[in-house]
Parts: sequence; C-alpha cells; structure tokens
Amino acid sequence: MAGKNCRYHRQDSSSNRLGWMNNTSDKTPIDASAPIGVFDSGIGGLSVLRHIREQLPNENLIYFADSGFAPYGGKPEEIIVARSIAIADFFVEQKAKAIVVACNTATAASIQAIRERYPSLPVVGVEPGLKPAAAFTKTGCVGVLATERTIASKKFNDLHDQITAATGVRFELQACTGLADQIEKGELQSRETAALLQRYVAPLVKAGADTLVLGCTHYPFVQPLIEDIALRVAGGPVAIVDTGDAVARQLARLIAQHGLLNSCGSGKLQAYASGSESSVAQAFSKLLHLEVNVQGIA
Repeated sequence: MAGKNCRYHRQDSSSNRLGWMNNTSDKTPIDASAPIGVFDSGIGGLSVLRHIREQLPNENLIYFADSGFAPYGGKPEEIIVARSIAIADFFVEQKAKAIVVACNTATAASIQAIRERYPSLPVVGVEPGLKPAAAFTKTGCVGVLATERTIASKKFNDLHDQITAATGVRFELQACTGLADQIEKGELQSRETAALLQRYVAPLVKAGADTLVLGCTHYPFVQPLIEDIALRVAGGPVAIVDTGDAVARQLARLIAQHGLLNSCGSGKLQAYASGSESSVAQAFSKLLHLEVNVQGIA
C-alpha cells in the first residue's frame, strides 16, 4: 500500500547521509517501515509498550521479554549488560530502526554500552522521573520506588544529585525487593503483593512524601494498590509519576529527527520471550488486552 504520503525508506539527513547504521557487527539499511525493538527483563516493559502503541500506531514493534533471566534488579551488572547487548544484537538482526530499553535497571547498567555498539541507532531508555516529581511536590519530599540495582547505579545517583542540587527537593529512596517478581507472576492484587507495597509505600508517605516515583516499569501495573495505600496513610491523594508516556514521546522525537517515522498502515506487533511463552502471552492479554503469539528464543 505505497501511497504518495507513505514513507518507506529513510531520506537523507545531516546526521547520517549514508542511510546506514554503522556498528561493530553489521551494516543495516534504515527503513521507516522497519520495526522498533522494545525489551525488558519480563513483562514490565509492557507498561511502556502501551504508550508507544498509543502514540505511534503506525509503527511495527518487536517486544522481547527476557523472562528467562528476570528480574534484572538482583543480577550483577555484567550479566545485565551481556543480556542487553545480546538482545540489541537480535533486534539489529531483525532490521530494527530503533531500540527502547524499557527497563530502569537495564537502562542504568547497559544503555551506554548499547549506544557505543550501535552509535547510529536511536536508543531510548527509561529512568525514574525525578525531575517531574520535583516539579509536582508541594512538601519538598518525593518518594522513589525502584529496584536495588537501579538505586545503587551511578546513572541514578548522578541524576539524583543533579536534581537535588537544582531544586532542593529531598528524595526518600526505597528498594522494592521482590515486587517485580510478584508482578512477573501476575499477582497484581494478591495479599503478598499488598503486604510488600504496604511495607515499601507507607514509610515514604509517613516521611512526608506527597509524590511517588515509579522507578521500575513493572510498578505501573500495581499503581491502584500503591494509590490506595498512599491515600490511607496520607489521608489524601498522592501524586504518582510514571515515565512511560515521556519515553514514548522521546522515541517519537528521535525517529522523526532521523526521518524514520512510519506514516503508513496499522503497526504490527511481534513478541519473543526467553522464558515461558505462555506466561508472556497471558500478560499481553491481561495487561494490554491483546492476543499475541509469543515465540520462544534463548
């Protein structure tokens, strides 16, 4: 369906007139109808994928759930980097025109390595929304829910120090051990998940936080529970910051800058998993109301 308003091939731009992605292992022609690769350690990245699908409905997407190695939050950094690079390589083999690292932990650990490996490829990561949270707060105190690995990362601490110095806002940090595991298992409203959230959310609100940052892409799927606990403890609503929408907007800006927006047709979605294909397919159905054939891959 090649109408005159459809752009299938990348047009020249000052950033890369050759129209090729130069990287260490391959040269891949850039094509506006090529897919965008999105990955996470499991199903958490679906919270980002839904925003991408809403904002870029023409784009073809590949989602990779690295559920065989989930969660990333407790893994050594070198393993996270190795997995992220392997997945990026897979996306490039699939002729991807951009990559979204839809995982806070993987972004903190490996996005620099991916960008170095594929310097001409648009690569978008996610990071906790400290800056918008600092703008929202009225009390000057923001609670951050994240994985232990994210909170310990240099990337996060550099961001934390920068925003603190610029705004004077105090950030209360909470490592949420086990929470991503519960969400991976689909236990979004179970008693155990609620108990974990009570343990993690209540102290932040009691410390004066009137804004909570969801610092892991899994956490938006338990946002209703977080809001309920925060409301009970605070006696009033607490603002929640989820950066999935901002990630989708940044992706749209980057591919537009590269002349890679796909203006034709309805985007197709492919999905892969390194763990249970059926579990990821169930997550697509339950969380995004999509019936997707998930293919297994090591």
